[in-house]
Amino acid sequence: MTTPSFHTEALRVIDTAETHLANNYNPLEVVVSRGEGSWVTDIEGKRYLDLLSAYSALNFGHGHPAILAVAQEQLNRLTLTSRAFHNDKLGIFAQALAALCGKDLVLPMNTGAEAVESGIKVARAWGYRVKGIAADAATIVVAHGNFHGRTTTIVGFSDDASARDDFGPFAPGFVQVPFADAAAIEAAIDDNTAAVLIEPIQGEAGVIIPPEGYLRAVREICTRRGVLMIADEIQAGLGRVGTTFACDREQVVPDMYLLGKALGGGIVPLSAVVANRDVLGVIQPGQHGSTFGGNPLAAAVGLRVVEMLESGEFQTRAAALGEHLEAGLNALIGQGVTDVRVAGLWAGIDIDPALGTGREIAEKMLARGVLVKDTHGQTIRIAPPLVIRATEIDWAIEQLRVVLAG
Repeated sequence: MTTPSFHTEALRVIDTAETHLANNYNPLEVVVSRGEGSWVTDIEGKRYLDLLSAYSALNFGHGHPAILAVAQEQLNRLTLTSRAFHNDKLGIFAQALAALCGKDLVLPMNTGAEAVESGIKVARAWGYRVKGIAADAATIVVAHGNFHGRTTTIVGFSDDASARDDFGPFAPGFVQVPFADAAAIEAAIDDNTAAVLIEPIQGEAGVIIPPEGYLRAVREICTRRGVLMIADEIQAGLGRVGTTFACDREQVVPDMYLLGKALGGGIVPLSAVVANRDVLGVIQPGQHGSTFGGNPLAAAVGLRVVEMLESGEFQTRAAALGEHLEAGLNALIGQGVTDVRVAGLWAGIDIDPALGTGREIAEKMLARGVLVKDTHGQTIRIAPPLVIRATEIDWAIEQLRVVLAG
């Protein structure tokens, strides 16, 4: 129900949206009209500290001047050619991104789900053309609690009922095992296994961080058993957790990176599959594509994002401020918070059910000028922009303390 404090214009905007949009989201009742850095302003002029960053798509904050500059310059030159022709931005973007990942090739797409779907196709093609798996027999091992997107293929191997129910029949070829259980992965691999697809840290599930050594164990198993290790770094990657990639936390290099969200700088949808030539080289002309994938506007923005990450500045900020964030959140355990999981500037905060649901806490935080997102009933997730200040983190934690105190 819309809060009575809303003014007429905000009510009109919300009513128009609810009347004409499919009901696939349940947004908090705020109408954002402007953004700068870590802050947004609603249609009535009230400011909010954005601790969601569009699910990590805004790692560099709203309207980062370096990203805006390159986007505006490219808008005046060329925005789209399709891949029927070359453009002068895509090659240098691919070169830079491949170097950042330590890989050979890049397959550019638009959304995270497209990157995952593309990675699945590449893994299957590799399984048939390189590993020698019998036709249509390839399988991919995935984890319980995963969130890789919402296409029909992807939700088919989700165990979230709201994602799966009434959307079948689903594609075969996926084997689910418990997350953070390397032994279960090994037991699930057989001669038909092409790949293991995991999130190094599960985001939608509530920022679930596996124990130390899990990623190294998965890497060793995949190498020994001759299957691809695919890391979905769409939310966790590109500086979010204090390293360039979440896999870097255990000095692990997967065979394939799936990237998105922050790669587009909060300006354009941009995603990518990144792997070496012996893997990604299995895709040939006509076998996969996208009209907008690799467009010059996205490539120009993506190149600037890669350049910003090359300095290491944002990874360092996320690591240092993440420690600050973790200390502040840990102080709330026993005061309405039952558990906290933090990786860099990414946190899952479990709320005592006696105080309300995650959604109810998010609504109360909204009233105090802080934007967060609930998930799985009792958890709120935060992913502040990497440009946030320590004082802003402290202020947000104080707002949560006041909300929990009732």
